[in-house]
Amino acid sequence: MKTLTEQLAQYASYHRDRRNILTHFIGIPMIVLSVSTLLARPVLGQLALGSVVLAVTPALLVALLAAAFYLRLDMRYGLVMALWLAASNQVGQWLATQSATLWLAAGAGLFAMGWAIQFLGHAWEGRKPAFVDDLVSLAVGPLFIVAEAGFLLGLRRELFSAVQARAGEAH
Repeated sequence: MKTLTEQLAQYASYHRDRRNILTHFIGIPMIVLSVSTLLARPVLGQLALGSVVLAVTPALLVALLAAAFYLRLDMRYGLVMALWLAASNQVGQWLATQSATLWLAAGAGLFAMGWAIQFLGHAWEGRKPAFVDDLVSLAVGPLFIVAEAGFLLGLRRELFSAVQARAGEAH
């Protein structure tokens, strides 16, 4: 498995235009929430954890697998990603309990709008999305915006420098 630096640098190499990066800050959360929403409707069962009962859905299973991937890459980012996925699953679960029309409109609408925003960013960049060459990039995208947010806050400077050394500076 690639390291955190390798994953982020490979993804970053497709995202050097700041406008494209900005579209990802908008589009990726929409896509993550859409997937959580659309996969929250089929309830496979229930899991009791003490007094808390969780609905076992495809959304929960995908979130757990993704969280394990992120935690294996990096504990700090993995925890942030696990919290984001948990929040997204909560909202998605709530939307899934609404009418079928609202659930489907919210899930499909967020999905379509999120990808439209992403593709606009890639049109500005003049480069295809990273997932065209590597499907793992679909999982790295959310991590990329969490890392970018941290970089903007001045966090993880060594990682930022390592990613920039491999991918180049954003412009």
